[in-house]
Amino acid sequence: MTDIILLSDPRVAATRVTENGEPLVDAREFAALRVDARMSDHDGSYAHLRADVLRRLLLAQQALPPGIRLLMVEGFRPPALQRRYFDEYAAALRTAHPDAGPDRIRELASAYISPPEVAPHVSGGAVDLTLCTDDGCELSLGTEVNATPEESGGGCRTAAPNVDAHARANRAAMGRALTAAGFVNYPTEWWHWSYGDRYWALLTEAPAAKYGPASLSPTTA
Repeated sequence: MTDIILLSDPRVAATRVTENGEPLVDAREFAALRVDARMSDHDGSYAHLRADVLRRLLLAQQALPPGIRLLMVEGFRPPALQRRYFDEYAAALRTAHPDAGPDRIRELASAYISPPEVAPHVSGGAVDLTLCTDDGCELSLGTEVNATPEESGGGCRTAAPNVDAHARANRAAMGRALTAAGFVNYPTEWWHWSYGDRYWALLTEAPAAKYGPASLSPTTA
């Protein structure tokens, strides 16, 4: 598959899910992985991932060049928060594109925020990441994490040509480590990687996704 498949593509929604019941785990309990607090929430949802996703993230960490570390920005996202993010961005797009119909707005919105019913973050299988040095200084990857297509001039796309060579090299290093650990990237967002969700299953031609929508239980939190 060489074309960009958006999360609004019907093939994503049609992908079968065989939920394996794997728990959400708090990444902050693992000293080997840095977890940034910019997306912190009241119950710590942002710092949680499915157990095997976290295991693979730690493998990717080991595959990075010396002196470079993954910096986790956001993992699990509760369904209600996903819906709010999508609705707010779609509303802004309707204002910017008053002639666009509902299907077009959904397509445009999904280049930045997933439709809630197929959202990778809701499954606990997706993680937003950047890179930093051992002492926590963030490296340049061309745009801020979560930069919209509008504010970045398309630089948020993983293969965007309008970022400098240093940023491209950092994106490539992160991509090699995460791909080797089994993750797939959402090509409109260099920071977004997932494993076990519907999007991963579609791109890898797995028989089914491993993870459906998750929830953070009181004991997990």
